[in-house]
Amino acid sequence: MTTIGMVLTGILAVLAVVLSIIILMQSKRSAGLGAISGGGSSDTYWSKNKGHSVEGALEKYTKIGGALFMILAFVINLVG
Repeated sequence: MTTIGMVLTGILAVLAVVLSIIILMQSKRSAGLGAISGGGSSDTYWSKNKGHSVEGALEKYTKIGGALFMILAFVINLVG
């Protein structure tokens, strides 16, 4: 493996640990069957302002981290 491959693999390992921590910090969402009958209304104040909360930020970081993880794994596959 080349030097750039080893460096990218190290970055991928760090990203995997950070992504795991971010995922574990998120709260559980278990709406279950209550959401089907209208128990989980989407017009609440909390749902409208979710992007400005900690949960919204963690969700955004999870999406970005997941995309970076996949792209980095693809690049490592091409390099190595």
